[in-house]
Amino acid sequence: MGGKSSSAAAFLPPPLLLLLLACMFASPVRADSLSAPLNVTIKTLEGNAAVVTWDILEGDPVIGFAITQQKKDVRMMRFIQEVNTTTRSCALWDLEADTEYIVHVQSISMSGTSPPSDPVLFRTPKESEKMASKSPDDVTMKEVGQAQLRAGELIIIVVVLIMWAGVIALFCRQYDIIKDNEPNNNKDKAKNSSECSTPEHPTGGLLRSKV
Repeated sequence: MGGKSSSAAAFLPPPLLLLLLACMFASPVRADSLSAPLNVTIKTLEGNAAVVTWDILEGDPVIGFAITQQKKDVRMMRFIQEVNTTTRSCALWDLEADTEYIVHVQSISMSGTSPPSDPVLFRTPKESEKMASKSPDDVTMKEVGQAQLRAGELIIIVVVLIMWAGVIALFCRQYDIIKDNEPNNNKDKAKNSSECSTPEHPTGGLLRSKV
């Protein structure tokens, strides 16, 4: 019985054998496969930074993402990867103004990465466009920090000036007091010196003793 079974298995027709192998190995691959990210979009586009967002199919065991960013018609690219996250967005930084970029996004699971998403092409604005599009109410954090720094410096300068003014006023007051007391001190000194001087004896003739 054992010999006949192994013999029958050995002589399976090639098409049937290939079908059996495909059924054995195809199912696990489908279960762990990932779909490419969907709805890849560039948002919050500024002069030298942008934010890329995307969606994934519900149920995909995604644990991270990988992004490739490169300039159009340039081979050099930047690769960004992050795992143990459920975020669906990523910041792109150090972008050059008035330059076209191409971005691909891939999902990452425990078994590997998904196919890359459809490429997204975008162009960063020019420096002039960036300045023109900036409204008066659009105050950046950097400008706020500079304004706070200038206000702090102004407060310090005012405090120092007030302290110096107080010191000068105190000095002038003390000087006036010393100046007012100086004539009295001179009078007291003159009086003390006259009292302490030796009185003069009137000069007289020599007394002669009688013999």
